[in-house]
Amino acid sequence: MDKFIVSARKYRPQTFDTVVGQSHITTTLKNAIRHQQLAHAFLFCGPRGVGKTTCARILAKTINCEKPTKDGEACDKCQSCQSFNDGASMNYFELDAASNNSVDNIRDLVDQVRFVPQTGKYKVYVIDEVHMLSSSAFNAFLKTLEEPPSYAIFILATTEKHKILPTILSRCQIFDFKRITINDTVHHLGEICGKEEIKAEKAALQIIAQKSEGCMRDALSILDKIVSFTNGELNYTNTLEHLNILDADLYFKLLSYMQQQDLAGAMLLYDDINRKGFEGDLVINGFAEFIRNLLVCKDEKSANLLEVVESFRDKYVAAAKGVSFPFLISTLNILNEAEINYKAARNKRLHVELALIKLCYLQQALQITAEGNTVIKKKLIEGAQAFRVSPIKLYSSPQSKIRNQKSETETQKKEYGNLPVKPIASLEKNDPEEHKTGAKLIIDAPAASNQQPVTPSDPARAGSNKLSALDKIRKQIKGNGSGNGDSTNKPLQYEELIKAWADYIVLLKQKRNPAAQPFELALLRIKDENSFEAVTANNIEQKFVEQERNHLFHFLQEKLHNRILQFTVLVEEKSSDRPAIELTLTAKEQFQKMTEEFPLIKELKDRLRLELDY
Repeated sequence: MDKFIVSARKYRPQTFDTVVGQSHITTTLKNAIRHQQLAHAFLFCGPRGVGKTTCARILAKTINCEKPTKDGEACDKCQSCQSFNDGASMNYFELDAASNNSVDNIRDLVDQVRFVPQTGKYKVYVIDEVHMLSSSAFNAFLKTLEEPPSYAIFILATTEKHKILPTILSRCQIFDFKRITINDTVHHLGEICGKEEIKAEKAALQIIAQKSEGCMRDALSILDKIVSFTNGELNYTNTLEHLNILDADLYFKLLSYMQQQDLAGAMLLYDDINRKGFEGDLVINGFAEFIRNLLVCKDEKSANLLEVVESFRDKYVAAAKGVSFPFLISTLNILNEAEINYKAARNKRLHVELALIKLCYLQQALQITAEGNTVIKKKLIEGAQAFRVSPIKLYSSPQSKIRNQKSETETQKKEYGNLPVKPIASLEKNDPEEHKTGAKLIIDAPAASNQQPVTPSDPARAGSNKLSALDKIRKQIKGNGSGNGDSTNKPLQYEELIKAWADYIVLLKQKRNPAAQPFELALLRIKDENSFEAVTANNIEQKFVEQERNHLFHFLQEKLHNRILQFTVLVEEKSSDRPAIELTLTAKEQFQKMTEEFPLIKELKDRLRLELDY
């Protein structure tokens, strides 16, 4: 029994022409070999399983071939090609940087570069997964990569180009590999099935190509698994079953239930899917992709983006004609929100069923109306509802306002008797601050019970014996605005200000506030009876004083009995009038001061050769 070899290794390309889906790279390399314009360092970057390492091996074999073809391909018959195919070539070295990423591994590689090849023209060094090298290994490799010997060629392969140092990128010729298209993958899988005598439907191969997402190695691995599962026969049904993919017919049924607003049918269909073992997130994700394909089919320009089985392509186009753009977009929004919140949901099945309920009644919940070139969504309302309308005020001229005001005053006199009434117009002229209350009339309170009653025939006496509430407020404002009849504010005195300032410094020291020292250094100047200045030496002291402004403001107002006290903090870099503060000297400064007063101390230190530890 022959040993089984997986298809990814058995059918690995041996020449540039057999590489699938990378013609833009293979053509460039063949021309460079044919014209002898090879670079000393290459960087192959791209997704996994697209042929990076394969192209590196083909390049290494071709440049050492003894009889290359006219197209720049290896002959595959000479001794060099045969030894390379057997894995016995002495001119090819491959290093896996994922497991050999230290500086020592790179140094060993650099030491090997010094030896001239015994046979062939070039020694090729391939470093796979080069982004896994450490920073120190990259730095150790820089000089050799920039100026290698004429016979050495380096080929670096990686899936993450952004992790490579820019100094490495600037020394390499970069080739970007692209994902392999579905058509190329299907064609290559068909050729392999023909060689292996495997019966395969094209629809099944297309499903495998879609599942591989542009990776040929994954496509070949999936093919091997399904062949083992089905005993050498691939069809659409067993491929879906093996890859755990829902059939598109189920999504077409679900769409028809949504259009008919048949909630029961949709729920039963989902129950059938759930019984088969498909998770809810798989259903949501698959249905979202199905709606995306319908959206793509709506426009002929984007029809090329449709990546489905060919037998379903006409069915997608027909279904897309019966669904509107707004409906598809709203469905995608609901499915996207359901997929995002699926992991956080405690009841997964209920979460999917709620999404299906929204989708089934989507047409009933939203009325799509097109106005011009825009699409507007409007919520449906069960029936007409009444709405409130504020009455429209009629325009009134200034003369009519005066007449209305006079009639209003007469009405108030009738209601309140002979109590004096003041219209709002007089208040606006006399004292505009009192108009802020918004009252239109101010009515004087009746006199106390111990006063004589006022008759209507003596209005002068009524005005003299009564005190209105407005006059009381005015007197309270004149009495310093405190409302308790306090006397006027005390004028500012320098001695009292200094004492209050010192008391606040004591409070700061008790709280261990660093602002105490700037407060001690500040100079105070009285500007007038209600304001003074605090002079500081620099901006730092000014900021410390400003930080205590609010607390200091209330403290001084209470201490000095002056409610309108104000002060400003200034900066004057003059230290002549500032109070002297004794600063603590360091050990070195203390010794220098002692030597200035007593020179013999320094002489004693020098004679004894003493070293002072400051």
